[in-house]
Amino acid sequence: MGRRDEDSYRQFAVSRSAALYRSACLMTSGDTHLAEDLVQETLSRMYTVWHRKKCIDNPDAYAKTVLVRAYLTHRRRRSSGEQPALRLPEQAVEMADSSLRVTLLQALGQLPPKDRAVLVLRFWEDLSIEQTAEAMRTSSSAVRSRSSRALAKLRTMLGSSGFAELTRA
Repeated sequence: MGRRDEDSYRQFAVSRSAALYRSACLMTSGDTHLAEDLVQETLSRMYTVWHRKKCIDNPDAYAKTVLVRAYLTHRRRRSSGEQPALRLPEQAVEMADSSLRVTLLQALGQLPPKDRAVLVLRFWEDLSIEQTAEAMRTSSSAVRSRSSRALAKLRTMLGSSGFAELTRA
């Protein structure tokens, strides 16, 4: 890789790593260690193809696609069955402001991985149905039906009043 390519990759990695990390945290239901691993894997895969960036129309979209695929691959592995403890004995008292976020992360954590990925891409990353379908290698109608079912599951888990509170926030 040439010096110019390396510099442009560094700029890309620095500018996009925080957004990739936030998306990974949402997909992993707040598992920050796994989110860091997924971002690292995404950036390393991006580095290996960066010299071919003329073939990559949109590096941001490509990185999101790589992140989703890395997450789904991780979820398929047998070793991904470990679940972090919900509460540690020495955990600080939660602030009232974060209770809504914790409730949402817990509810997202109960969804299947593909449902969670669709919701994160559609509503957190604000991708279109077509962009989400491309990132997940599926059809637009599959994204529509999966997001509809996933939102219905969230409504059931949170109750209508809890869901209404989340959508207002």
